[in-house]
Order: sequence, then C-alpha cells, then structure tokens
Amino acid sequence: MIDLYTAATPNGWKASIMLEEIGVPYRVHALRLDQLEQKQEWFLKINPNGRIPAIVDREEDDFAVFESGAILIYLAEKTGRLLPSDPRARSRVLQWLMFQMGGVGPMQGQSNVFFRYAPEKIPFAIERYQRETRRLYEVLDGALAEREYLAGDYSIADIATWPWARISAWAGVEIDDLANLQRWLTQVAERPAVATGWKIPAPEATANTSAEDVARSGAKILV
Repeated sequence: MIDLYTAATPNGWKASIMLEEIGVPYRVHALRLDQLEQKQEWFLKINPNGRIPAIVDREEDDFAVFESGAILIYLAEKTGRLLPSDPRARSRVLQWLMFQMGGVGPMQGQSNVFFRYAPEKIPFAIERYQRETRRLYEVLDGALAEREYLAGDYSIADIATWPWARISAWAGVEIDDLANLQRWLTQVAERPAVATGWKIPAPEATANTSAEDVARSGAKILV
C-alpha cells in the first residue's frame, strides 16, 4: 500500500496518474495547501522541503519519497513499468523527465507567478518566462513530430510533462498551434489512468472549487 500526500497541482497529478497507471493500491491524503498543511511538522518528517507530492511505501518499512520526478522513478522501478531497463531507452526517458523537471516546470511556474499573481507587473519578467516556456514547448513539438510519445513508448516522461502542458494557457503561454504537441496532449488524455489520475484528489478535498481552479492558484501551482 502506498500513501500519497498530494493536492490538485501539476506535480501532484504526476503521482496520482502514475499510481493509476501501475495499478498499485494507494490511499490519498489531500493536503489543504491554503492552510499550509504541507508545512506542518508531521509532514516535514515525510518531506523536509514541505512540498507535495510525497509518498510513503508501507510495504517497504514506511519508506518515504519526495520530489515528483523521484516518485515517478521509484514507482517505475518498483513495478518494472514505464521506465525501460535497456540503458539507451532508459536514458532517453530520463532525459525527457529531466527536461520537464529542470525546464518546463520551473519556467512555466515562474511565468504563472509573474503573469497572474505578482503585485507589480514586470513586463521583462513576464515576457522572459513566457518566451522560454513557449520555446520549451516548441522543443517538445519537434520531438513529437518524430515519435508517438516523448521517448518513443509511453513512459514516466509523458506522465511528468502532460499535467503542465495541459494548463499552459493559464501562464499566458499558448500552444494551440503546435500540432504535434496537441496530438500528444489528446492522446495522453484519452488514457483511462490519466483521466482518473488528474482528478485526484477530489476538488473538495483540497479546496471548495474545481480542480482546474485549484491548479490556477499561484501559491499552489508551485508546490
């Protein structure tokens, strides 16, 4: 049994989608980010960085894993799913996973903050982060022109990237004209595990609003 500590954010959705994909039993613990539950002492023992998502593997002496990318790798290795064992294929998946972790997430997160929530609108910052986020999606579009999924077969790289791409417009980054990316977004969304996983936790468990609205909160999009 896996205990999942999460909220309705792109990083949170990565973990719930992955758990749905691999079919491992799990329990959802929805943290109310607006009440700073992720900063409470009990949770800091699970993730000292005070961010979601985090998991605790009850089958492995309550082993805790934090950081969404690390969670995806851990669960993939635990189950032998969605991360190839062949060194080259594995490297391709990890390259695109790191592309999301080090590029798409941070750049889009900053774009979101400066575009939506900064008390002072700073055009240079807004344009800088929106431009870089758009550039990264153009890189993805180019890659997807050559293959069905980011690393060839569906993998944790797709799971990591899809939740961010699907809400890019909220950060002021339009990607409707990127045909390959749009094809991939639709294709991934049609997977049953994805359709279920991005709705976890239930909206009311995190805030009394829709999952989309929760994701659009500047404070929450960065956790």
